[in-house]
Amino acid sequence: MQPSFNKNKAILSLLPLLTFVALFLGSGLYLQSQGVDYAFYQLPAPVAILPAIMLAFILNKGTVNQCVETFIKGAGHNNIITMCLIYLLAGAFSAVASATGGVDAVVNAGLSLIPPALLLPGLFLIAAVVSTAMGTSMGTIGAIGPIAYAVSIKTGIDPALMAGTIVSGAMFGDNLSIISDTTIAATRTQGCEMKDKFKENLKIAVPAAILTIGLLFYLTPAAQVVETQDYDIWLVLPYAFILVLAVAGLNVFVVLFSGIIFAALMGFTGSYEGSSFVKDIYQGFTDMQEIFLLSMFIGGLSEFIRINGGLDYIAQKIQAITKVIAKWHRKVADQLGIAALVMTSNICIANNTVSIIVAGPIAKKLADDGEISGKRSASLLDIFACVTQGSLPYGAQALLLGATFKISPWEVSTSSYYCFILAFTAIAIICLRRNKA
Repeated sequence: MQPSFNKNKAILSLLPLLTFVALFLGSGLYLQSQGVDYAFYQLPAPVAILPAIMLAFILNKGTVNQCVETFIKGAGHNNIITMCLIYLLAGAFSAVASATGGVDAVVNAGLSLIPPALLLPGLFLIAAVVSTAMGTSMGTIGAIGPIAYAVSIKTGIDPALMAGTIVSGAMFGDNLSIISDTTIAATRTQGCEMKDKFKENLKIAVPAAILTIGLLFYLTPAAQVVETQDYDIWLVLPYAFILVLAVAGLNVFVVLFSGIIFAALMGFTGSYEGSSFVKDIYQGFTDMQEIFLLSMFIGGLSEFIRINGGLDYIAQKIQAITKVIAKWHRKVADQLGIAALVMTSNICIANNTVSIIVAGPIAKKLADDGEISGKRSASLLDIFACVTQGSLPYGAQALLLGATFKISPWEVSTSSYYCFILAFTAIAIICLRRNKA
C-alpha cells in the first residue's frame, strides 16, 4: 500500500528538528568537554532553535504568511499554552514562597523530621504523591524543586542526583494521575476507561517505583550532621496548603494560584510587604522566560513536522521493524512498536501529551491488529511518553530543574533513574506477560 505522504518531503521535515538538537546539545557537550561553566547555557535554547525554525519555513515551500500561520497553530496548541501558564504560576509560587522565607522554613522542618538516610527516597515519594494528585509534573517540580535544591546544599547530596530524584517522582505521578493530560489523551485515543488504564498502569509503575526507592536508599550518602535552624511554622503552611489542595484533586491552576496568595498572607504576618509581593510574582514570571519561549517554539516547529508527514514516515518505519519481531511473537512486536512510536514522537516534539495525541491513532491500529487491549496500549503510550520526556535533556522538566539547581539539563536527565527503570520494567512485563495483553 502506498503511503499517504511524500517520502522525501517527510524526511526533509525532520531536518529542522535535527538541526536544533545538534546545535543545542552539540554546543553544550562541546563546551562542557572544554570545562566551560554552565556549558548548556552559553547558547540559550530559544536562540538555538531559531535557525531550525527558519529552515522549517524554507523547506515548507509555502508563502511566508502560510508558514507563519502553521507555526502559530503549533505554538498556540491548547496543551502548549496550558503548559506555559503552569510555568508562570509555578515560577510565581516559587518566587513568593522563597521571598517570604518559606523555602528555608520547609527545609529546616523537613531536615528535622526525615532521617538523613531516607532523604532521597522520601523526596521521591513526596514528589510522586504531589504529582499524582495535581496531574502535572511541571507544577510538582515548580513547587518542590526549590526545596530539594536547598536540601541538597545543606546535606551535600549531589545536586544532579537530587534533581533526578524530583524528576523521577514527578514523572511517576504524571504517568499515573487520572487528571493528567497524558492519561486523558491516552485513554481517549485508545478507547478505554481511565480506571482500567490506571489499574493496568499500576502493575508496571509500582514495581519500578519500588526498585527506584531501593536504588535511592543505596545512593543516599552516609548520614551527615546537618545543623537546623529555628523556623516559623506559619511559613511552612503554604506548602502544606498546596499539598492538601492537590490531594483534594483541585485543578492545578487553582492549586498554584491559591498557593501564591496563601504564601503572601503568611509572609504578611511577618515583615513581607505588598510591594515586594507584586515584584516577586513578576520575578517568578521572568524566571520562566526561557522555558516558556522554548516550549512555544518547539510546539510551532512540531506542527511543520506533522503536516509534512514526518511523524507518519517514522511510524511507517517502526511498523516495518515490528514485522521482524512479530516472527517471534506478534503481541510483543506490536507493543514494542507502540513504545517505539510514542518515544520517537516525543523526541521530536518534546511534549509527552502532544506526542501521545500524534501517535495515538497509529498505536490504536497496532493494538487492534495485535489484539492488544485498550487499557494496555493506553498504558504503554503514557508510560513510554513519560519515560522519554523525563529523560530528554531538552525537555521542559530537565530545563526547569537545571535552572533551579544551577546544573546542566544533561545532568538532570541522566540522573532520572526512575524513568530508565520504568522502561526496563515495562519491556520486561511486555515480554514475560506476552499472552496477557
